[in-house]
Amino acid sequence: MAPTPGEDPSVHNSSQRQRLAALDRFANLTDAETNAILENGTAVNIPASWSLIWDKTPADKAYLILDGEVSVRRKGEEIARLGPGDTVGESAIVSHRLRSAGVVSVTPLKVLHFTRQSVEKLISEVPTFENALRQTTRERLGEAPAS
Repeated sequence: MAPTPGEDPSVHNSSQRQRLAALDRFANLTDAETNAILENGTAVNIPASWSLIWDKTPADKAYLILDGEVSVRRKGEEIARLGPGDTVGESAIVSHRLRSAGVVSVTPLKVLHFTRQSVEKLISEVPTFENALRQTTRERLGEAPAS
């Protein structure tokens, strides 16, 4: 049996704050927004070659990548590589659909793990978080930014 990724007990330490603030989409967070995101997420270290999300499964979690790289795969074929600042799993939560792709870690990862409920809460309470998710979705779909 493969090891379970380890929860990082330092979720609220300055290192997590710095990693979050270093990401372009989250560079201008207020202290309150940073606290809300960190309080609703769980810092987790994930080993390389770990399946984070499986295709055609319910949308029960999402991840914000702080460090490392993942491969997004559809029907076994890589369709994207994502890294720090990217989110995975959120679009199925927002659209209330089954997952459309699987996600596997290519390198060891530092991520913030969010439940479906915490993503929905953050979307309704933290505009910067909602905007970051929308920006990610637009970029993946090749759409122009909203004005």
